[in-house]
Order: sequence, then C-alpha cells, then structure tokens
Amino acid sequence: MKLIVGLGNPGREYDFSRHNIGFMIVDALAQKHAIPVKRLKFQSLLGTGQIAGEKVWLAKPLTYMNLSGIAVKGILGASPELTPQSLIIVHDDMDLELGRIRFRARGGSGGHKGLISIMEKLGTREFIRLKIGIGRPAPETLPFSKDSPHHDESAGVKGYVLGRFTSREEPVVKEVTAKAAEALETCLLEGLEKAMNQYNC
Repeated sequence: MKLIVGLGNPGREYDFSRHNIGFMIVDALAQKHAIPVKRLKFQSLLGTGQIAGEKVWLAKPLTYMNLSGIAVKGILGASPELTPQSLIIVHDDMDLELGRIRFRARGGSGGHKGLISIMEKLGTREFIRLKIGIGRPAPETLPFSKDSPHHDESAGVKGYVLGRFTSREEPVVKEVTAKAAEALETCLLEGLEKAMNQYNC
C-alpha cells in the first residue's frame, strides 16, 4: 500500500499556483485512474483505489502548506499498512527548472516549509519525494535589487510560489503534470530505482 500526498494550499485563490503543483499532479493521477479525492478526513481530501496493481491512498492536505505534517501524520495513523516508507510526497521545487522532475528516496527539506513540517511531525526524513521544478523568480521581479539595503528576497519568493503560472508556462505545466503522473505509475509498478533512472534528469 502506498500513500501519495500532493502538497498545496486549499482555496480557489491558490488554484494553478506554483506552490500547488502537488495538488495538480494528484488530481491528474486521480482522474486518470477514476479515484475520487473527495472524502474529508484527517484534515485532508482523500481517495483510495488501485494503480498499477497497488492499493493507493491519494491525499491533498487542507492544513495549508506550512502545517502539512499534521495531515500526513494523521493519515499514516489510519492504518498499520501505512508507514513513512510507504509515503510519496509530491511537491514544488525552485531548484529545478520548470518542466523537470526528480525522485529522491530521502533527504533534507531544501527549505521547503511543507517538507519541514512533515519531517518534524514524523520524526524522519526516510520517505520518497517527487520534486516538481517551478524554477526561481527572475531577479528583476523581486521587490528590490540585491544591491538595495531594502532587498527582501523572501518576500519576492513568497509572491512567486503563491503566484499563478503564466499563460506562457501553461503548456509546460500541462506536460510536466502528465509526466509526473506517469512517473508515479512507474514507481508503483516497477519500483523507485526504475522510476529514478527513467525520469530523473
């Protein structure tokens, strides 16, 4: 059994935002396999079904990104078959350019607040992640230049990840969403190593 959790923020104002790419990929996977992700439990929207012969739980936490660990810990406690080793977290990553994806078997948070919350609540880093590239904001889009005493990169980054993908980015987002859903299927059917070899780039 596997638990696939897409990270994001609830609410229409966050639809199609960069931080919600995890939600979007879980939705794509759910639609492809006719698994409704609508049951409200453990502060999440949940769905269960079969993908590639594997029983899966699909989840979208409703705790907001920075408290994702509360929801994930609650879901894992629902069944003895669900453990951190059966967990796959799908999340945005600014260190990868838009269109790239990368599996990791374990590791740090990279400063991602959702991952930080999950690691703190579970007390482990030993879970699979599927990182979805969203790229970084262009320097000229930040509130102040790097040479300015008023430079605030964190404010610019927050606005960037909570902002919506542009119309120019939409085709790439559509393509990477489909690719990520296929990568998750490969991971379930053939294992993490095969998925990493095929999709990490």
